[in-house]
Amino acid sequence: MNIRISSLMGMGWLLLLMTFSYPVSAEEVAAAVTPTVNKGDTAWMIVATVLVILMVIPGLALFYGGMVRAKNMLSVLMQVFIIFSMMAILWAIYGYSIAFTEGNAFFGGLSKMFLIGITPDSMAATFSKGVYVPEYIYVVFQLTFAAITPALIIGAFAERVKFSAVLLFMLIWFTFSYLPIAHMVWYWAGPDAYTDAKAAEAAGATAGFIFQKGALDFAGGTVVHINAGIAGLVGCLMIGKRIGFNKESLAPHSVTMTMIGASLLWVGWFGFNVGSNLEANGLAALVFVNTLLATAAATLSWMSAEWLIKGKPSMLGGASGAIAGLVAITPACGWAGPMGAIVLGLVVGAVCFWSVTGLKSKLGYDDSLDAFGVHGVGGIIGAIGTGIVASPSLGGTGVWDYVANGVAEFSMSTQVTSQLWGVGVSIIWSGTVSFIAFKIVDILIGLRVSEEVEREGLDICEHGESAYHD
Repeated sequence: MNIRISSLMGMGWLLLLMTFSYPVSAEEVAAAVTPTVNKGDTAWMIVATVLVILMVIPGLALFYGGMVRAKNMLSVLMQVFIIFSMMAILWAIYGYSIAFTEGNAFFGGLSKMFLIGITPDSMAATFSKGVYVPEYIYVVFQLTFAAITPALIIGAFAERVKFSAVLLFMLIWFTFSYLPIAHMVWYWAGPDAYTDAKAAEAAGATAGFIFQKGALDFAGGTVVHINAGIAGLVGCLMIGKRIGFNKESLAPHSVTMTMIGASLLWVGWFGFNVGSNLEANGLAALVFVNTLLATAAATLSWMSAEWLIKGKPSMLGGASGAIAGLVAITPACGWAGPMGAIVLGLVVGAVCFWSVTGLKSKLGYDDSLDAFGVHGVGGIIGAIGTGIVASPSLGGTGVWDYVANGVAEFSMSTQVTSQLWGVGVSIIWSGTVSFIAFKIVDILIGLRVSEEVEREGLDICEHGESAYHD
């Protein structure tokens, strides 16, 4: 931030020097300060967007696919692949407009339906005054978030739901849960609107509900992980357990595939988190460091907990720990310091291990691939933890005051309260929408495949093909 302020001061001295050196027209002065896009930022955002696509296809598909039985491998790959494609189209038609245009505190408007009015010259604000990126790259970067979030949900009820039911549910859930929560958390007028206290108050009144509550979510702890995790929990409770749950082996058919998928997710997540900074600068470097360290810490934490309690450390546990770390650091990555990121990772690794073993066993629900246990629980820990690790006294960055152009005074209790607003609203909203959406789908076409189909496998019965041949 200091570098940025120094640059602006330097520009001011330069303009002052030019004014006294020779006559300058008003048009020339305006041209000197007109916001323009930076090619370095733009290039990074293109790369970051590609990395998030890598997270979904093939990353998430292989991570989930390896954890199901061989007879359902292709069904998982198919669901992830088609959900990604479907959400991309819905995002362009109406999703971007509802999430990222001004409307009310819960929904945006329809002024950019079909991406109308967006041109190669359109600009989207970043988090620095006067710094912009092309709106098209912002549209497609946010598209990848809208595509991966619904795909995360399928892990909770894998191996037993009709393909048609999955698609209809995702259409409803994307429209009424993902889009409004994205708007509530991330929509604001941009830093240039915050010129003074009065302007800041006016700009704040147009922002999303959770944003107005002061909740911090750098890259999707609420929007992506809690949102998807709660939907998954509701789904596995309403759909019921797999045939043979706790009675016969439902072990992963290929931990090798899961490890490959987890590795692709880890690599792609740098696009997810670092790309969310929208600029290639020093803060982006901090986000990179935090993302790496928290994930490594959570991997070691999960492995250690499993080794201590079960007697053996597993590859599946290591891969799951990495994802838990990535989930938890997602909301905090732009505000934590490196040591705060490590602590967050250590906590979430152990807690998520407990959630997918002890908690799931105690409550008896069948969250097939631990979508809730990792994304829901990890997202909640990360979102609340953000209010702690953001503290400058703990090495965090604090919160930037765009009116004062400096770091604001930080109150941990106030910030944690704001974080709880974000967590609570996300849980209630997603839970309610998910319940209604599953009910509608069940009434219209039915959620679950027949017992015969479930026993034979979704690959052959739903898609007419097999992942492997003898």
